[in-house]
Amino acid sequence: MRWSQTFIPTLKESPSDAEIVSHKLLLRAGLVRKLTGGLYTFLPMGLRVLRKIEEIVRQEMNRGGGIEVLMPALQPPEIWQQSGRYETARDVLFKVRDSAQREWVLGPTHEEVITHLAAAEINSYRQLPKNFYQIQTKFRDEIRPRFGLMRAKEFIMKDAYSFDATDEGAMASYRRMYDAYGRIFARCGLKAFAVEADTGVIGGSHSHEFMVPAETGENDVVYCEVSGYAANIEKATSRGPSIPTPMVSTGPAPEKFATPGVVTIDALTAAPYGVEAHRQIKTLVYVADSSVILVLLRGDDQLNEAKLTARTGAVQVRPATPDECLSNLGARPGSLGAVTGVPVSVKIYADETLRGAVGMVTGANEDGFHYRNVGMERDVRVGQWADFRTVRVGELSVGAGAPLKIRRAIEVGHVFKLGTKYSEKMNANYLAEDGQRRPCVMGCYGIGITRTLQAVIEQCHDDFGISWPVSVAPYQVCLTPLSILPGSQPLAQAEKLYAELSAAGVEVILDDRDERPGVKFKDSELVGFPLRVNLGEKSLAKGEIEIKPRNAPMFSVPIDEAGARVLAWVREQAAALAV
Repeated sequence: MRWSQTFIPTLKESPSDAEIVSHKLLLRAGLVRKLTGGLYTFLPMGLRVLRKIEEIVRQEMNRGGGIEVLMPALQPPEIWQQSGRYETARDVLFKVRDSAQREWVLGPTHEEVITHLAAAEINSYRQLPKNFYQIQTKFRDEIRPRFGLMRAKEFIMKDAYSFDATDEGAMASYRRMYDAYGRIFARCGLKAFAVEADTGVIGGSHSHEFMVPAETGENDVVYCEVSGYAANIEKATSRGPSIPTPMVSTGPAPEKFATPGVVTIDALTAAPYGVEAHRQIKTLVYVADSSVILVLLRGDDQLNEAKLTARTGAVQVRPATPDECLSNLGARPGSLGAVTGVPVSVKIYADETLRGAVGMVTGANEDGFHYRNVGMERDVRVGQWADFRTVRVGELSVGAGAPLKIRRAIEVGHVFKLGTKYSEKMNANYLAEDGQRRPCVMGCYGIGITRTLQAVIEQCHDDFGISWPVSVAPYQVCLTPLSILPGSQPLAQAEKLYAELSAAGVEVILDDRDERPGVKFKDSELVGFPLRVNLGEKSLAKGEIEIKPRNAPMFSVPIDEAGARVLAWVREQAAALAV
């Protein structure tokens, strides 16, 4: 390809609405252009990268036993109602109406569609296992699309769905996809790692996210360098807070005392009360579906809503309003507690760090009053104990007992073991060897293709621009003649090298623009071609050609060796990414 015959509209300055470096470079390097919030047009260089990532994904999915299909983006709402997600996923669903005013859903994912297909086509255990995948456009009604392709309304995703006869078979399918994901990201040049994850609205019993470390990531990952433990903040556990919960003795009975105007943990910590946060019981009121519940934590802990949702099994969990608190408990937030005044119908959930706690202080369910000397086992009617807290830096890991750390990361892939959640609801059953009909055991596996593209930029860049791994670069080599005058030696040598490298299978772009060398060099570095070959009058007069790897110093080689040296370099880089 010749630069003059394609379209690479580079920018000197970053657009004002680009927030993170990868978003800025997407625009500055001429890979995409924004139509409106969350919608982007892929330009030639961006599309080439996208197609290369898709092909790596396709190869590894096939290698892992996947069967490619293509499902409709437009879906009937009835299948979403059948699965139960028409309501639980309503915040992200795009709904449209046709000329007959019939409603349709633009698919954010395809569990319902593939399960509908399986219910109609899979009848016997002899047809299992099966793993169907597609690379398809998805639509999600992001309230605040941001960070370019990271959180968009329309995006490209690879989603796969496995169907097995047994739980053991489902775990084998899960492991094959887990391993395939590791190979995919390695081949894309990404340093990704897997973490334990919450299953969210998709549901299921087993889940891992594949993360790319990045300061601008939207996910917090908790990890232990000693044991290798890693989990999303929504799933992470530890041995508990660094400061132990008081558990010395039963102590005297609860005593009510006045706390006028005290409605926060900090206010109760301050003089004249002086109650340390870890000795306070934080009482939170939530509504799980239609039921009011209480959640109790230490005063210095934060509730992890994902853990609460998982433990309650509710479809929707939200904080109660102040009026709901008052009507159910007789007090407003800040004076709430679980010692007295809690209706029997209100279930009380308590964090494990409070189990056995004594000498605690909590609200009295009377505005302006608290109780001291509270013992959890004696004075509070706990309905369920569980881990509801958010892990903090420095707490000890459950396994190795080493300090936990937290870092930011970008999620690029997610694997779920769904079990029979969808197959039972949508009648995806098979006839087993014993003649009984049983639901298929399912898994689902997603990779954000467009997000992966931007994650590569986020991880592979410097002050000058993008630095593509050779496996996904729009072109592997950029030939840069410093003179394009007809008959000039730089142009003639560039044409000769272009033909030689192209014949050898190297992807080459020839910068034939009538621009100053500095402009060409800067654009090449901005777009991120892995290798640039400079052809100038002075170096050619010495019988040399300059070769500049994107991330290494420039070196010179004899003219007649240039083609072989470039080919060897490209092959060496490609081999390093092969898995």
